[in-house]
Amino acid sequence: MSDTERGEVRRRGRNETEDERADRMWTELIQEVRVAQMGVQILFGFLLTVVFTPKYADLSDTDRTIYITTVVLGACATGALIGPVSLHRLVSGRRIKPQAVRWASRLTLLGLLLLLATTSASLLLILRVATHDDFVPYLVAGVVGWYLLCWFGLPMWTRYRHTTR
Repeated sequence: MSDTERGEVRRRGRNETEDERADRMWTELIQEVRVAQMGVQILFGFLLTVVFTPKYADLSDTDRTIYITTVVLGACATGALIGPVSLHRLVSGRRIKPQAVRWASRLTLLGLLLLLATTSASLLLILRVATHDDFVPYLVAGVVGWYLLCWFGLPMWTRYRHTTR
């Protein structure tokens, strides 16, 4: 019996079925999520401790608002980056791995965007408290630009440049 007769369509590029491709993509995605999760969990853990320090009482209303926003963004990023694990656990064995991979990929991308926002807001807060200088927003904007280039710009350029039509 051929792959086509079994309902397994082989794709171009790698000689793998849709299920084999989903398995490979799932493994790759989970490795990527591990890296992002580590960063967001360390950052989020640090953020949770700030409110218990003596310096917190000295923060201006603006800095407290930035802090609260940053904590909420960190919590959301953590949720989005842990979401693929829960998704996999709840749909495992249902023969919908390709769909699970697509949703997990979307959650991961959302988590990266939230991590970008969390990191940027954290940097803004830290630099505002540390320097009180007017150049802080420009410095943070430069770092955000760098993140956008590294995390999205170069990958999208590479995708465009090296993907065959």
